[in-house]
Amino acid sequence: MRVAIVGCGLIGQKRARALAGAKLTVCCDVKPVLAEKLAAAFPGARATACWQEAVTAADVDIVVVSTVHKELAPVAATAAAAGKHVLVEKPGARRAAELDAVLEASAATGARVRVGFNHRYHPALQKAREIVDSGVLGPLLFVRGRYGHGGRPGYDKEWRAVEEISGGGEAIDQGMHLIDLARWFLGDFDGVQGHVATYFWDMPVEDNAFFLLTTPRNQTAQLHASWTEWKNLFSLEIYGRDGKLDISGLGGSYGVERIAYYKMLPEMGPPETAIWEYPALTDKSWELEFAAFLEDIAERRDPSPGVRDAQAALRIVEAVYGRCGR
Repeated sequence: MRVAIVGCGLIGQKRARALAGAKLTVCCDVKPVLAEKLAAAFPGARATACWQEAVTAADVDIVVVSTVHKELAPVAATAAAAGKHVLVEKPGARRAAELDAVLEASAATGARVRVGFNHRYHPALQKAREIVDSGVLGPLLFVRGRYGHGGRPGYDKEWRAVEEISGGGEAIDQGMHLIDLARWFLGDFDGVQGHVATYFWDMPVEDNAFFLLTTPRNQTAQLHASWTEWKNLFSLEIYGRDGKLDISGLGGSYGVERIAYYKMLPEMGPPETAIWEYPALTDKSWELEFAAFLEDIAERRDPSPGVRDAQAALRIVEAVYGRCGR
């Protein structure tokens, strides 16, 4: 499969290194120097500054869209309309309705569209999925998630702080990963409460987002995403009637990736504990996710997570924004 990457910044570069055997043929960025630099690292790849050319090129089968949020849905919709399979980075769009055109285009051409929630492919989260699916936790009760970083000097001057470009702040950034993971384990939420606030950074979008979500079965997700987390943090706890999973770290500055399984005993008290650690130096989630997308295409199956998953998560963000007058 031949790949075009639209958006050759940090995420586009990560995608280029994790194509799971596919071939990079086109690199596109509004900053030509970024496209040229990435293309130079992959023999046979060429650079362009025109994304319309990239997504309709005859030598492209798959388009990876890793642009700013404002451009994600328009580029993905054009690519799908041209019959190209699409991996569009999260959040997929600024608002759920922007993705309607992507759904329409993919339905018309048969193009597969996956949304890049790569956190599902981290080893600790894959292990969590395996444990949950085994049934040993019993019925799931609630999840509690926290995710954050502290930004960097000038963060409030970057594109993520411009609402018209980003669609919002931390809720639509790392908050989307937390919502997606909560939906992955608990299912759809029909109860949405939350709050967003700007506590530290001088910008019109929020630097903290709080969610309290409930399913039709009264399961709960308590989530907090923060740009004032002065020590980078990832934590997801999954509680069942018969045990608990505690997932922490994503490698690098987030610390060693780790999952602990606490098994409740009949006599209760201190639980039996099993711990797995994944101290790998390289994050393989990007490659595993792309390999899954190649399987989606080969087997003609609907990608998961797909566009409707992104829309469901975005509607939760929109509901909280609405409550807070954003």
